[in-house]
Amino acid sequence: MVVGAGHAGLAVSRFLGGAGIDHLVLERGEVGNSWRRERWDSLRLLTPNWLTRLPDHPYQGPDPDGYLTAREVADFIGGFAAASRAPVRTGTEVTSVRAVADGRGRDGYLVRTDQGEIRARSVVIASGACNVPVVPGFKDALPDSVRQLTPFDYTGPAALPEGGVLVVGGSATGVQLAAELRRSGRPVVLSTGEHVRLPRTYRGRDVLWWMQSSGVWDQRHDEVDDLERARALPSPQLVGTPERSTLDLNALIELGVEPVGRWAAVRDGRALFSGGLRNVCSLADLKMERLLDTFDEWARKYADDDLTDEPQRFAPTRVPASARLQLDLRGGEIQTVVWATGFRPDYRWLDVPVLDAKGRLRHVGGVVSDSPGLYAVGLPVLRRRKSTFIHGAEDDAREVVEHLAGYLAGRH
Repeated sequence: MVVGAGHAGLAVSRFLGGAGIDHLVLERGEVGNSWRRERWDSLRLLTPNWLTRLPDHPYQGPDPDGYLTAREVADFIGGFAAASRAPVRTGTEVTSVRAVADGRGRDGYLVRTDQGEIRARSVVIASGACNVPVVPGFKDALPDSVRQLTPFDYTGPAALPEGGVLVVGGSATGVQLAAELRRSGRPVVLSTGEHVRLPRTYRGRDVLWWMQSSGVWDQRHDEVDDLERARALPSPQLVGTPERSTLDLNALIELGVEPVGRWAAVRDGRALFSGGLRNVCSLADLKMERLLDTFDEWARKYADDDLTDEPQRFAPTRVPASARLQLDLRGGEIQTVVWATGFRPDYRWLDVPVLDAKGRLRHVGGVVSDSPGLYAVGLPVLRRRKSTFIHGAEDDAREVVEHLAGYLAGRH
């Protein structure tokens, strides 16, 4: 049984079918449902189209260097489901998965859905890493006059009240929404803590070409020094546009966005920000430079002769000399807060004791700890640094299915 018919679940289905393993893919909505229902209007993939692929199903459109819209991603995933003849049952919500034994040594799982019950020897959780927005608890202390949204609620600037917007979070989502809102004419303040700064292009190539070619993305989970930290990193500050433009804090400042530090608390109707903005920006700059050094070292050793562009370095983040430390939310300056503060999986339906104290799935490379026959795909750095990207699903799915086949055969 596979729970979820997104790109990761369908990649698993493709390898299960290839191994001759009878299975079913359950999907609460449509194939690629989150791309159809839970994305804002202007969203595009961070990865270029030439990197968009699933097993035996590469992008074949006319714009390999472009970036797919959310609707195009959904159609791409739907096309893969049709081409691979995945046994998908749509409109079927899983309400419970629990371990059961049949008394004959064939343990498995009982999967309850809103359409009935199904028994399965094994279950693969492919329901996604971004099911529930993560919002700080102090959101309830904001004045009622301030409208609060998450990226699940946001569609575009026209749906927001007039007036200033405070965007919280400096990941890809946060910087994209801050830029879009500022271009709509609204005053925008961006609150950011730790973030990942990247140029859109480096030495004439998309920065993700470098991630792919240099092998950075292929680093395995058991090779990462601090795996827990790697899995918690925010998405890089990137945006997919025809101009392949860089969207970091410097670009936002040029647009007129005001950066402030991490939002730490609310007191008497005032948002209180950390004074560490300069430090987190310096750290982001340092990490970017180290990554570019890695690319340059790889290029010296392995790049083809056609890579003639010289190494580049970028100006440090231009942190304001005195970023403000508080903002009065009662004074009318801010009418809307957009919480771009991350997401988490939704495991409310998982009635198996496999979550840690923070509600995270305990697994080793997608093999769920303490519950034989239970697997996961599509989570950050599941087996490789590229695990959550569409092109990263193939390698992870192949290896997870290899382990699953061994389990069914009694080898694990």
